[in-house]
Amino acid sequence: MIKLLSITATPDTPVACDMTSADDSLAERLAEYRRLFDHALLDRTSTDSSTTFHLADRPGVRDWVLDLVRREANCCPFLSYEVDVDGEQIMWHTEGIGAADWAILDDIVGSVTPTDSSTALAHDLTERSGIPHLVPGDAG
Repeated sequence: MIKLLSITATPDTPVACDMTSADDSLAERLAEYRRLFDHALLDRTSTDSSTTFHLADRPGVRDWVLDLVRREANCCPFLSYEVDVDGEQIMWHTEGIGAADWAILDDIVGSVTPTDSSTALAHDLTERSGIPHLVPGDAG
């Protein structure tokens, strides 16, 4: 197994996903997850405190995952992230308070489009996970 990236949780960080300074909207980010999952997701495993996405190591997927993980770490620094390659599989492991709630991504991203209301999506994610999701106000 080859470690590609390791980002540890920032101590004493509030448990909240803060996308107020992100370059993309929550709707765009969730739609990107859908595209990534449709293209490369092989499996997902979850425990009470972690979620691991198993992705096919296809051309471009490695860089895509590393970029997405770095952006996620910026908005959710209360979580720890690990990305490894094992054979032809990329394993993206997220751990910490709320990490198991990443399992709801499959449920939520199925119908998301980049033009959906990020405010409504943030409210839905907050309600489902109990973790605040902060986004700039939008007109949607």
